[in-house]
Amino acid sequence: MKKIIQRVLLAGILLATVNTVAAAAETPTVNTEQNRQLVLHFYDSFFNHHDVDKAAGVIAENYRQHNPDVPDGKAPFVNYFKDFFRANPNSRAQVIRSSVDNDLVWLQVHSTNGAHDRGQAVLDIFRVKDGKIVEHWDVIQDVPEKSANNNTMF
Repeated sequence: MKKIIQRVLLAGILLATVNTVAAAAETPTVNTEQNRQLVLHFYDSFFNHHDVDKAAGVIAENYRQHNPDVPDGKAPFVNYFKDFFRANPNSRAQVIRSSVDNDLVWLQVHSTNGAHDRGQAVLDIFRVKDGKIVEHWDVIQDVPEKSANNNTMF
């Protein structure tokens, strides 16, 4: 009886190991730090240096946008921001912190439009696939003049 229990346990462990290896083989490897660096470099080039055409090299042609003010697709995205930066040449975006979860890169950003602008607190989320930014979400909140607490938004 003891040998049967040992064999059943061994078979269970073997089956669990095979399932784990099979699942790992089906899951593509994502270099999370590489994704984070790609997004950080893009963000600085695009939103601080306004080097839209060069920075947009990492945007997928079928780029999907969840901000309701910005259109889907690489070309419409680029054109939207070319117009925006022409109208707002002092626009800048300081990344306060970043994080990554598999194919998602999260940025907390202080976006301003000039030295005297309190700006906005932005949470940007980018999905990266095969070295390209393929999707974007954001949550944006104005930085108020006064706060009910002594904490900053950053």
